[in-house]
Amino acid sequence: MEFWMKWIGWCLKQCERIMPKVQLSKILVWIPVVAFAALIAAPVNATDVIVYKSPACGCCKKWVKHLRDNGFKVKTFDVKSVVPYKIKHGVTKALASCHTALVDGYTIEGHVPAVDIKRLLEEKPNVKGLAVPGMPIGTPGMEGRRKEAYDVLTFDASGKTGVFSHH
Repeated sequence: MEFWMKWIGWCLKQCERIMPKVQLSKILVWIPVVAFAALIAAPVNATDVIVYKSPACGCCKKWVKHLRDNGFKVKTFDVKSVVPYKIKHGVTKALASCHTALVDGYTIEGHVPAVDIKRLLEEKPNVKGLAVPGMPIGTPGMEGRRKEAYDVLTFDASGKTGVFSHH
């Protein structure tokens, strides 16, 4: 922000040298208008998520839709077995669910809500990833007539876990 303020100041000094004051005042009026228009017209950068899942799993498809509905750009890979991806990315049996995802260097295991992924990406804690073990009813992609309480867990490379959020 400071850079842009200095740049605008420099531009205004250059304009003062070569333009009459009347034209300069018109420019000053339009600078914030143009800046605001550029800000709201700028495309939102979606965060890329890679998901490894079974082609037969309907809840995985619903979870992917949940992520897309919340602004994530998702690429899915239907695989015969998700186990090799879980092992490669440090997901233990105790943390396992039906799909494994990768986003910005983190592993996301299971039906983690988009709000928690966004918080993870904003706070950038020193963890391997987030997991919702099993397939609790009421998680994104597992909606039903009832909703179970569940925790979103952090996990690190050593297998240590902690509660990231409770739903």
